[in-house]
Amino acid sequence: MAELKTKKTAASVAAFLGAIDDDTMRRDCLAVAKLMQKATKAEPKMWGASIVGFGDYHYKYPSGREADWFVAGFSPRKQNLTLYLMSGVEPYAALLRKLGKHKTGKGCLYIKTLADVDARVLEELVRRAVADLAKPKAAK
Repeated sequence: MAELKTKKTAASVAAFLGAIDDDTMRRDCLAVAKLMQKATKAEPKMWGASIVGFGDYHYKYPSGREADWFVAGFSPRKQNLTLYLMSGVEPYAALLRKLGKHKTGKGCLYIKTLADVDARVLEELVRRAVADLAKPKAAK
């Protein structure tokens, strides 16, 4: 089985965030870091060269493949600020309708700038996603 390429590193989150050239993106990333740290109660860690992750999550696919990842994270990408929520985004359709301008992937939320979204809704979305991931899974 292929091994995950993106792994937790010892790189400095502060240095990574401080090196973001775009002032708006840097401010947005600092705000998202604060929000995710509050929601996860975990210190930020670098995952690979460009993802800031919070918490630890071990998961197992139905195929039996297992991996370690973070509970919530984000990355300042060229096109947008990408938020990663391990619980996925589909369960939060009602919140997403109130969020503001965004796009989604299976477990990703793409935002151009935090000014485009309602900060309270974003905080609730991240809080719920983190809390739902911590709930025990029902037996099948």
